[in-house]
Amino acid sequence: MDKVVEGQAEAILKALRSFDFVFCLLLMNKVMKVTELLCQTLQQKSIDLVQAMNFVRVTKSLLQEMRDIGWDDLVRDVKSFCEKHDLEMPDMSACYKNGTGCRCQEITVEHHYHVNVFNVLIDYQLSELNRIYSEQGLELLTLSSSLNPLDDFKYYKTEDVCNLAKRFYLEDFDDGEMCTLELECAYYEKDM
Repeated sequence: MDKVVEGQAEAILKALRSFDFVFCLLLMNKVMKVTELLCQTLQQKSIDLVQAMNFVRVTKSLLQEMRDIGWDDLVRDVKSFCEKHDLEMPDMSACYKNGTGCRCQEITVEHHYHVNVFNVLIDYQLSELNRIYSEQGLELLTLSSSLNPLDDFKYYKTEDVCNLAKRFYLEDFDDGEMCTLELECAYYEKDM
């Protein structure tokens, strides 16, 4: 029994000290740092719609920036971690061996981790944010925030109300009604 437990412990330690684990751990840490602020912000009771939508946009932008220019920083962090903890880091320019041990002549270790892990994870995060917070949905919510009565309609803008009607309720307004809406909104904004 002790040999079984000892064998399992050694296997776990080996897995925790593997480059795959270290790479994924540090990558997830970077991605989660970007998304954590969004999660915390969206849970606040005092946040208004405009602020929330801006946080979503900024988070998407930061993730895209990480995808576009963050690879070298991640590799540098992984290398530093491996050196500090005396872990083996593969030669990133070597040919990548898939799980079966076969060499793939086409791609390097760096290509595998960059394209198949780094890019795929960030693309997944971005696609989930885009699925939940589509640009059209963000625009609708942002424009709708003009109608929020909190703080005496502090986000009210005639232009946003008219854009809301034009973009999302075009069938409900003919040209004459749209002109009337613009005029009434302008009067309302002046009256406020």
